[in-house]
Amino acid sequence: MTVFSSISKTLCNSINKKRPKSCSVLTLLKCMSNVPENSVYGGPKPQNPNQRVTLTQLRQKYKKGEPITMVTAYDYPSGVHLDQAGIDICLVGDSASMVVHGHDTTLPISLDEMLVHCRAVARGAKSPLLIGDLPFGSYESSSRQAVETAVRVLKEGGMDAIKLEGGAPSRITAAKAIVEAGIAVMGHVGLTPQAISALGGFRPQGKSVDSAVKVVETSIALQEVGCFAVVLECVPAPVAAAATSALKIPTIGIGAGPFCSGQVLVYHDLLGMMQHPHHAKVTPKFCKQYARVGDVINEALLEYKREVTAGVFPSSTHSPYKIATPDVDSFMHELQKMGLQNAASAAANAAEKMEATKVIR
Repeated sequence: MTVFSSISKTLCNSINKKRPKSCSVLTLLKCMSNVPENSVYGGPKPQNPNQRVTLTQLRQKYKKGEPITMVTAYDYPSGVHLDQAGIDICLVGDSASMVVHGHDTTLPISLDEMLVHCRAVARGAKSPLLIGDLPFGSYESSSRQAVETAVRVLKEGGMDAIKLEGGAPSRITAAKAIVEAGIAVMGHVGLTPQAISALGGFRPQGKSVDSAVKVVETSIALQEVGCFAVVLECVPAPVAAAATSALKIPTIGIGAGPFCSGQVLVYHDLLGMMQHPHHAKVTPKFCKQYARVGDVINEALLEYKREVTAGVFPSSTHSPYKIATPDVDSFMHELQKMGLQNAASAAANAAEKMEATKVIR
């Protein structure tokens, strides 16, 4: 222990010379971590209305009848784009299992994997309200498990709220427990992808009288346990309109028609990133593609391949790091002393070609 204390003091003093007296074993462990403390335990940032969309602002938009915008995203670049576009809500969805990880369903993704996506998005999306999905298997066993998972999503994922798929009474109970733990919850009704085993696949809901009534009843039940909003997925427009009318909280539609309080689409889907025929089944019928970014990406990759193959890239323009001519000569001399004649010749030829290219330009 004496040795460890000595090491502790030495390392802490070298890390923070200004405050050596405040050093402790805990501080040392924090310093030694390869993950910044605030990215693991910092939790969601304060809901400052001048910086991030808050639940209060969403309620105000809802009362005024202003549509709410929501996009599902999974990483830092997409989070930055949502931030720049002024999107109200960013959902870090378990659909990352399919869109990012290439699985056929949302079921395989783990909580730890979801937390990685949450943290990445949180670093990029500074303004939208951040909501993290509870993945399959992380909240069904008990209310205690549900609360513990939700706490991790906020503390370790940096989210402001969580979303869970409602329907079964146990899911409603889980939502109630999480709300009572002081965590904001968004419900999810209609096509609930985590229940595809029971639903018989990715099938629209609310197409029969009984199913339509269940959509409305479940939405109301989620409202009653304290959910601040409900996602309505893949239900007929009249059913979504009825649920929206029956509720006093916002509904966010996805494949549910134009009568919801807001809309959500997946980042990759609305940008048209998945253009390969293999991915046609992944892009839903209800999704409007606002761009065909996938085509642009494919064209760029093909052009890159052509230029590398032809020796066009990189040119002198994209070879910015220089070594002075006298240093080149000295470098060649050192290589020759090492017996690396071919390497010295290669360096000389490269220097001549780069100089010639610069003169031509």
